[in-house]
Amino acid sequence: MAEVTYYTKEGIEKLKEELHFLKTEGRAQIAKAIAEARDKGDLSENAEYDAAKEAQGLHEAKIAKLGEILSNARLIDESKMDTSKVLALSIVKIKNIRNGSSMTYQLVSETEADLKSGKISVKSPIAKGLLGKSVGDKVEIAVPAGKMEFEILEISR
Repeated sequence: MAEVTYYTKEGIEKLKEELHFLKTEGRAQIAKAIAEARDKGDLSENAEYDAAKEAQGLHEAKIAKLGEILSNARLIDESKMDTSKVLALSIVKIKNIRNGSSMTYQLVSETEADLKSGKISVKSPIAKGLLGKSVGDKVEIAVPAGKMEFEILEISR
């Protein structure tokens, strides 16, 4: 059984747009490549045709995978989120206890994660360490660079 993932409205819209592109323009580009390769003659020794057919298979697999992700995607109503503890889609302000620096992250699905915009995957070590915690809690999290200790300063949606 596929895993249910939680998304923001923007995240689901982005997935739908990508799927639409793959089904329309993406398929048209693949069909054109196959037609061009077919026009070059004998298909039994046509590497270009074989490559185009393989690309078609990979493209269709990507469409199927994206369709599966969308069918298991759940939209979270951010207006009803509990901000007393860290959950998926929470925006969390944390302080690194060692150096005193603060940072703010939103915990999102893997496909929405973008560190530059402050969005980290709920499956990342930091997010896993924060989930279920409350404001004022101190957590020690094992990250690739070693153990880090954080204090949760604020939770919002």
